[in-house]
Amino acid sequence: MKAPATLVADIGGTRARFALLDDSGLPDQVRILSVGDFAGPLEAIQAYLGELGWPVLRAAAIALAGPVHHDEFQLTNAPWTFSRARIKSGLGLQRLLLLNDFTALALSLPHLSVADRRQVGPGVPVELAPKAVLGPGTGLGVSGVLHDRGRWLALTGEGGHCSLAPADEREAAILALAWRELGHVSAERLLSGSGLPLLHRLVAAVDGRHAASLATAEIVARARTGDDIQCRVVIDTFCAMLGSLAGNLALTLGAQGGVYVGGGIIPRLGEIFDRSAFRPRFEAKGRFASYLAAIPTYVMLSPTPALLGAAHALAESEDCP
Repeated sequence: MKAPATLVADIGGTRARFALLDDSGLPDQVRILSVGDFAGPLEAIQAYLGELGWPVLRAAAIALAGPVHHDEFQLTNAPWTFSRARIKSGLGLQRLLLLNDFTALALSLPHLSVADRRQVGPGVPVELAPKAVLGPGTGLGVSGVLHDRGRWLALTGEGGHCSLAPADEREAAILALAWRELGHVSAERLLSGSGLPLLHRLVAAVDGRHAASLATAEIVARARTGDDIQCRVVIDTFCAMLGSLAGNLALTLGAQGGVYVGGGIIPRLGEIFDRSAFRPRFEAKGRFASYLAAIPTYVMLSPTPALLGAAHALAESEDCP
């Protein structure tokens, strides 16, 4: 009879990633399911377990795209609701750890291999210095890790919802239009998969171009092929504004261990991102330009890093109920 298994999951606004931990505590048998195909998290987990022949579970660590402070809550950018008690009883778990998805992503940073990242621009990481991560996916996640007495401790916050600031007159004009529509314009409102269509429309208005209504995937695809100038300009603006935000994060956390860019959008841009204004804008902080020039920035290439972070979180949470 097999020993009970341990489940790790990373659930975002669009996709849910699941794995069981192997004998060395690493994610194995990874599956990626669409959030829209299931009524809720329990149904999706049960579908995953059914594919694997219904292994018995002992424990689970589930990373979620949203605040995790109460026994019942909802994803920020999807209709799934979560009940800690329902998931634990429905899966017969002895232990259940729920954590923010970018907390899990941050915990993966010290354990990424060289093949799991691509450096963009100069910089050399300072050993055991804080590391930061931000990532445009369906929403915009922000976190970081700090080393303390032999352990990496992750920060849990909602930095993607901080106010977005312009860096020049053109961006001020773009944000002025957004302010009229939304009132408060957070970074996530424009620098995310859900926000990219809005940014596309606002950039066109400021630049005096006509903009057809396009979904995020189509904007990215057209920018990559170079067939649509407007989409390429929008992606260039997106990368530049993300660079400013990443520089702010590096300064705030003192992230001399590096700043990592995750999420589903940036890895798909490839060389477009590498050649974009992201890195120049990351460093463009006046008197602290040289400070930022020494900090490396990386694109995360692994498709499931939060599963690795969730596994480490569970291993270090022995008192998790």
